[in-house]
Parts: sequence; structure tokens; C-alpha cells
Amino acid sequence: MTESVDKQIYTVRLELRDRPGELRRALEPIATHGGNLRSVFHERGNRTPRGDIPVEVDVAASSEQLDAIVSALRADDITVIKAGTQRYTEELTAILFGQGLDTDLSETLSSIEASTAATVRDVTLAATEGAGGTASARIHLATEPDTTTETLATLREIASQRGLAVVEPLAAGEGS
Repeated sequence: MTESVDKQIYTVRLELRDRPGELRRALEPIATHGGNLRSVFHERGNRTPRGDIPVEVDVAASSEQLDAIVSALRADDITVIKAGTQRYTEELTAILFGQGLDTDLSETLSSIEASTAATVRDVTLAATEGAGGTASARIHLATEPDTTTETLATLREIASQRGLAVVEPLAAGEGS
């Protein structure tokens, strides 16, 4: 059977919790909304910083079907990172630095996730002075597109409360 001409192949990137039935639960909206599953890349051995499992699904669907699939996934509390060319998260990177950052990095990261709509995707820590000295951490965050400004404001506030400085990302078009 051939695909209808208005259908195309979309890649949908998800993050799934590590518990039985999550992959099946994520695939149900594809069938429910008429998408044709083409492939699933389930990276069981890899984890996101939150401990979730990254999954890529290729699906043949119309743009309307894709929108319905994404809406259903999000309504079922499944994290959709990207669908086709539409990103459902903004990614930003900031650098925190200051005295003792290395000794309370975990608490700082927990505060960021608890106080924002952001998820910490990746962290790189440099503590060249040793434990308790001046350290820096590159923090890669993912957040909803309409909460980036709020996320950065909260990040500044958390850093200030902890006596840390923030090097923020340049906004698009700045610095050229």
C-alpha cells in the first residue's frame, strides 16, 4: 500500500521514563492518529541527565496528523523534544562560576530544575583550584520556547543567592 501524497516522514524525538510500558504508551498516539510507524531508535543504554531514555521515532503522517500525535504525547506527559522541523524545547547554555561551586553543584542544579520549567541536559565542571576553590560549570538547559527569558532570570537569581556569577548566552543577532 502506498502512502497518501500529503504524508511525509517525520522524526519525533522523545525522552521516556525508565519504566515498563513507556515505549508502548509513546507509540499509541501514532496509531490512534493515523501515523504509519517507520522506525524506532530506542537508546536503552544511554540516559539523559534526568535519567530518561532518548527515543527517536520515524513516522509517516500528514502535518495535521503529526500535530495531533504531538498534542496527544504531550497530554500524556511524554516529553517531546522535536517533531519534524519543529522544536518543542529551546536549548541554552550558561556558565556559572564562583567559590565553592564544585561542592554544592548538585544542590544548585536541583534548585534550577525545581524553580524553572527547564531541564538540565548536560553539565561540565572545571575546578582547577581543587575542592572548595573557584570553579566553573557549563550548564546546558532545555526549556519551553516561551519560558527562556523567565528561566534565565531564575538562573541569575539562584546564582546570586549562592554568590555565583553567570555568563549568559548571547541572544540571536547579538555579538556580530
